[in-house]
Amino acid sequence: MSKQLKRSRIEKSIHGVCGGLANHFDVPPFLVRLLFIFTLPGSFFFYIILANTLPEDLSDGYIELKKR
Repeated sequence: MSKQLKRSRIEKSIHGVCGGLANHFDVPPFLVRLLFIFTLPGSFFFYIILANTLPEDLSDGYIELKKR
């Protein structure tokens, strides 16, 4: 089963888009954030679109950690 692209609830700085992309492609979130910074201003519009269209990942352990 392939991974579905979703926003991360744990690895997030603003909306979790970079964390979600990093989780999907199995790379560190720091590298994705650097890529977004170095490709500004084009990545800004891409980020806004993804932040508003990607669903939030509800299966990443956030709920279980919150209950403890």
